[in-house]
Amino acid sequence: MAIRTVTKNRKARHEYHILETYEAGLALKGTEVKSLRAGKANLQDSYARVENAELLLYNMHISPYEQGNRFNHEPKRTRKLLMHKQEIMRLLGKTRERGLALIPLQVYFKRGLAKVELALAKGKKLHDRRQDAAARDAQREMDRAVKEGMRNY
Repeated sequence: MAIRTVTKNRKARHEYHILETYEAGLALKGTEVKSLRAGKANLQDSYARVENAELLLYNMHISPYEQGNRFNHEPKRTRKLLMHKQEIMRLLGKTRERGLALIPLQVYFKRGLAKVELALAKGKKLHDRRQDAAARDAQREMDRAVKEGMRNY
């Protein structure tokens, strides 16, 4: 099955602890699909929320389609996400009780349909980010030392 990634939210894994991921369909208008296929989307600062038993995606920017006319879409409009009702209710309970957020990680096409990978996430504190950066640096140093050792061997 061919999956073609349109855009990724790079800051999400840096700013949040990812607890679970979900796949949701994306309800779009015609010109939005054409812009997505052209790769003109941005997930920066976007988030999802459950309202009136519906899952909605806020602040996702899809650029207006260049060949679109008066039927072009609003770039930052609120979009509906498609999931089963039981999954939406479970997400509602988790976000309410624990203070978790729903963050989109990526938008992609799967079998011709636009999908969003949503993450149930908890915000990182500053010291968590520093620990992650220190661990990355330590791993980089170890890899460099191994590479040097192999070169001298």
